[in-house]
Amino acid sequence: MGRLPEIMTDPMTNKGTAFTHAERAELGLTGRLPAAVETLDEQATRAYAQMHEYETDLEKYIFLDSVHDRNEVLFYRILVDHLSETLPIVYDPTVGEAIEKWSKEYRRSRAVYLSIDRPQDLRASFETLDKGPDEVDLIVVSDAQEILGIGDWGVNGTDISIGKLAVYTAAAGIDPSRVIAVNLDVGTNNEKLLNSPRYLGNRHARITGQRYDDFIDLYLRTVSELYPNALLHFEDFGPTNARRILEQNRDSYRIFNDDMQGTGAIVLASVISALKVTKQTFADQRLVVFGAGTAGSGMADQISAAMVRDGLTIEEARKRVWLVDINGLVTDEMSDLPDYQQPYQRAASEVADWARTDGVINLLTVIEQVKPTILIGTSTAHNAFSQQVIEALCAGVERPILLPLSNPTSRIEVMPADAIAWSKGKALMAVGIPVAPVEFEGTRFIIGQANNALLYPGLGLGVIVSGAAHVSDGMLLAAAKAVSDQVDPSGLGASLLPPVDDLRASSATVALAVARQAIAEGIAGKVHENLIQAVEDAMWQPVYAT
Repeated sequence: MGRLPEIMTDPMTNKGTAFTHAERAELGLTGRLPAAVETLDEQATRAYAQMHEYETDLEKYIFLDSVHDRNEVLFYRILVDHLSETLPIVYDPTVGEAIEKWSKEYRRSRAVYLSIDRPQDLRASFETLDKGPDEVDLIVVSDAQEILGIGDWGVNGTDISIGKLAVYTAAAGIDPSRVIAVNLDVGTNNEKLLNSPRYLGNRHARITGQRYDDFIDLYLRTVSELYPNALLHFEDFGPTNARRILEQNRDSYRIFNDDMQGTGAIVLASVISALKVTKQTFADQRLVVFGAGTAGSGMADQISAAMVRDGLTIEEARKRVWLVDINGLVTDEMSDLPDYQQPYQRAASEVADWARTDGVINLLTVIEQVKPTILIGTSTAHNAFSQQVIEALCAGVERPILLPLSNPTSRIEVMPADAIAWSKGKALMAVGIPVAPVEFEGTRFIIGQANNALLYPGLGLGVIVSGAAHVSDGMLLAAAKAVSDQVDPSGLGASLLPPVDDLRASSATVALAVARQAIAEGIAGKVHENLIQAVEDAMWQPVYAT
């Protein structure tokens, strides 16, 4: 059998059974397809039904991945038509299971792989893509050190970058022909991978120190030179590396870290909504973060920055934040604190008379002493927010803001039904997992999901449309406000966040706010006569070219 024409082997141009008879004759496809000519709607209906013939989410993931490999328009049409159903399949949490089996079940590569052992290949690796400086809008890169709560997965973590890009396209219409997924293979400390004969990555421990930093610098210099207009998205780096890379480079490059900035901003959106109910400002808040890794500290950074915008000094804002980690309240008597915790460490003398359990100042004690207005959970410690903890929280303030954000369900700090009952309906909640409404004493409580997909796709689109030189704190705040403004939280039981069902409309709203903020700050590189139309025009639609 002869080779198929390139138009059918390229997933960006392949239409499959949607090629008309005239097109088949013109393109040399006569006899290479079944007689029926289907519309995209008919193809999408068929593929969606096929997906449902599989029982597990991993099987559905593999099926959708196969569609992605042969027909991108059809793949994204399925996602766009069924966003709330398919996002958990093509990304978190199902992608975690796919990553664990990636080398064993390797199918096809759709990423750029950069090895720290061959830095001389870095530029050439991108040049093989044959993309010019104006042909790339977005690059998602990961070194896969901290994947979605499952840890270090080396080159297996490639699907994180691919999945993130799929969400960008499905949710915000980022053109899939103008994006690049990248894996930085710096080794792995996962002995299971290193000892597996099927592992496809570098077989050595993770490289750290100056050699690692030099590799990151080389990556940033190279991609910013080759693709000067691209947003450089960093995903699932280890906590210390993530923070250091962002802080050292955010003013020099168009860089964004979703684990820190995106997660912090979606939490900010939740709090903005809750403050409309409590009638307070950020400057009135006392924040306790339980689980102070990259995500938790990023949330503390965003909320303390909002406190500063509301009139506090940086020092005053930081003194309104308490971090509780595996070793209890973070204090200055602890040795080897990571850099991202140090700004919030409490003086040991300040808490000298606080009760200790096995030498540790635990979460319950912190809540009893601090009386926080906001309690955030990013610990992955299931049921850590016990009835005693929730009741202590409610004893301290009338309407506490409660954000148990760990996922999946097996890791969430408290189930919403329990928290609503224990707080007698007073807690203002958003969570990290999708949950059904909770009925309590005649009121239906809608629990919003603090899903970063509500924010980062629109943020990315806004950066692309505006040509912003970098991602500023003001742009993150504008994105958070745009998300919050999509709901009315005032009614008892109302959600603090919009649903994920209509992400494309939501993303357009966020993009517009972000682009306007970039223009207001004087960092936009593009001028549009009609910004609303520019956002709409920039959103790629999953339709076949005629």
